[in-house]
Amino acid sequence: MRGCVKALALTAVMLYGVYLALAGSLSPTDLVFGAVSAVIAAAITYDLLVENPGKLSVSRLATLLKYLVRYFLVDEVKAHIDVARRALSPSLPINPGFVEVPYDLNSEFAVLTVANSVTNTPGTVTVAVDEERRRLYIHWIDVRVTEPEKCRDAITRRFEEYARRVFD
Repeated sequence: MRGCVKALALTAVMLYGVYLALAGSLSPTDLVFGAVSAVIAAAITYDLLVENPGKLSVSRLATLLKYLVRYFLVDEVKAHIDVARRALSPSLPINPGFVEVPYDLNSEFAVLTVANSVTNTPGTVTVAVDEERRRLYIHWIDVRVTEPEKCRDAITRRFEEYARRVFD
């Protein structure tokens, strides 16, 4: 029972944070409506969103927030600049292709996080996940290496490190 309350509370806190970020306002109405909405949504969905309540912790939530900040302020910005440079400078090489990238993650949430991070980053798209072979198949705008482990180092390793600490 204690794990369910913890899962419900942390889910509500995360949903409240997302609501406030998307609302873009800290008016009393938004604060109250957001809190009520987050609690209701968490009560309906926490058991779908939280696979193992015993894993929930403030440190995992802090790691997730650290990852999101790094992803949106560093990885995304660098990738957007690279793709924009390639689009605006036709002389820059484009060497598109598909690569096979191994992963070492245990939870479906962790694999999903990495696959989504790759897809949301300009220049790369996850096109398939092979759970049996533990591989992601990624289309990459500029294939520099083709060996699976080197592709992992270039594309997914930093995402995996955060996903493992948050979800595995």
